[in-house]
Amino acid sequence: MNKKLLLLSTLLLLFLNVSAQKRKFDLQGKAGARGIMPENTIEGMLKALDLGVNTLEMDAVISKDKQVVLSQEPYFNNEISLQPNGKAISLKDQKKYNIYKMDYEEVKKFDVGSKVHSRFPGQMKFKAYKPLLSETIDAVEDYVKAHKLAKPVYSIETKTIKNGDNEFHPEPAEFVELIMGVINEKKIAKRVIIESFDMRTLQYLHEKYPKIQTSLLIDEKEPFEDYIEKLGFKPTIYSPYSVLVGKGLVDRCHDMGIKIIPWTVNTVKELKYFMDLGVDGVITDFPNIKGQIK
Repeated sequence: MNKKLLLLSTLLLLFLNVSAQKRKFDLQGKAGARGIMPENTIEGMLKALDLGVNTLEMDAVISKDKQVVLSQEPYFNNEISLQPNGKAISLKDQKKYNIYKMDYEEVKKFDVGSKVHSRFPGQMKFKAYKPLLSETIDAVEDYVKAHKLAKPVYSIETKTIKNGDNEFHPEPAEFVELIMGVINEKKIAKRVIIESFDMRTLQYLHEKYPKIQTSLLIDEKEPFEDYIEKLGFKPTIYSPYSVLVGKGLVDRCHDMGIKIIPWTVNTVKELKYFMDLGVDGVITDFPNIKGQIK
């Protein structure tokens, strides 16, 4: 009897090891490859694909004429932006350049690729604009087809906060519907994750589009179970700030059948640490670090 139990235990361990090896590690390029190329640009997305990402992480805002635009903020951040005349934007004035108050044709005239990035001094520099989500998807799909690459997942963050409703962006329902309009038009719903710090957008999405994958972004130290209770459903992914992640949190996520993907993991040492913890992936500004693991 003991021999049979030992054999069953051995077979179970072998099965679990094989399953773990088959589980795909999700390398997500933050805003494309933000540490290497200008953020949320088509060029950055294509570079991330060359570096082997599985998922293109990107940020979405809405223009005055209801276009879905890639941008980390709903305004032109002084850190990366130049006005159409080439002049800089001050920190004090940056929120005056509100994308939600501009038609896309005006948005497109700003340069978000030429200014040296203080936090990413090694970033490649060239004139770039904030692209539409739709044209980004077209460019990516054409690129992977031409280069015989695997089709990526698109993880799209809704850049909303309650205090910004109707000032920097539409209310959550309209915001989600605008994004879903693009996703459905491009027929990529099976390869999309909607991520957000704003639970309202995820709750609306879960109610209206329950088959779309969701990711809850977390930047404050509160109990995992409290966040899930507030959200009201189990998201596909729990995505906390990396300093909040330990083995206990990884295990609690997995016990509930939720993937855990921390942000932002930017060194080989950090990546190895989190991989050893058993996370399901990472979001990184430098997608090239995975290739540096020996």
